[in-house]
Amino acid sequence: MQAGNKIFAHTKRACQLMHTTGRRHTISAQAVQQKPVTIAVDGPAASGKGTLSRNLAKELSLAHLDTGLLYRAVGYKTLQAGVQFDDEARIEQLAQSIEASDLASPELRSEATGAAASKVSTLLRVRAAVGKFPKQFAENPPDGAAGAVLDGRDVGTVLLPNANLKLFITASDEVRAQRRLDELKSRGGHQDEGVTFEKVLQDMQERDRRDRERAAAPLKAADDAVIIDTSNMSEAQVMKASMAEVKRVCPWLLEEAQWGLRADAAAAQGAHATRSMSFVGTVAVAH
Repeated sequence: MQAGNKIFAHTKRACQLMHTTGRRHTISAQAVQQKPVTIAVDGPAASGKGTLSRNLAKELSLAHLDTGLLYRAVGYKTLQAGVQFDDEARIEQLAQSIEASDLASPELRSEATGAAASKVSTLLRVRAAVGKFPKQFAENPPDGAAGAVLDGRDVGTVLLPNANLKLFITASDEVRAQRRLDELKSRGGHQDEGVTFEKVLQDMQERDRRDRERAAAPLKAADDAVIIDTSNMSEAQVMKASMAEVKRVCPWLLEEAQWGLRADAAAAQGAHATRSMSFVGTVAVAH
């Protein structure tokens, strides 16, 4: 989809930025949007933040980055290298070696890698090394996108404190544990790993505790974040609620995304018409 590429190439319009005092929001206009739009989506594991972030990025033609994959990649490298989790210097070196290609490994979604990610993410030097990647991603979205949606645990509080919109997605422990168990079952690995609901719930609560109590960038909602509890919401309902916040803070983004979709459709229709004309012309010559 090319809508994101066209937003700034063809349009200059005032952008609405969110300025915050406590939990009250005031919108002020800027002459021209100079920086890529950023949407920060934070929350604990299996809250639905990843699914929402992907859906938002697709709907708005923005780039998407799951920042949690960066720590999972570091955790996976740590396990593979047999490095002890208290060896901060060595793990920092592993973090500095992370590349975009490292984020594609299916092994990053395993429970063991997730537990390792939670441990390495408590290390200050590791967080500093990993933090450079998402910041550069947001400042220079790939493929000419107009902006980016980043999800994780400290996007709105640390990585992108000036994000245009901050969402904090949560759900009850039991709901999140069941979601994670269902995910494991869908991958067919839960039996081999001896995973049960009780085990998933226990591991999740332990990870939540580490994430919330760590000294570096603890898991918490930013003061100006919109909190959405997805415990009793469908994927569509979460998306609808989030899009309402996008419309409130950056209504121009929705307008430009729709414009881009119409332009793409028109271009596709034109290409189809051209192919049809070429085919007709070929048939005519053949006769």
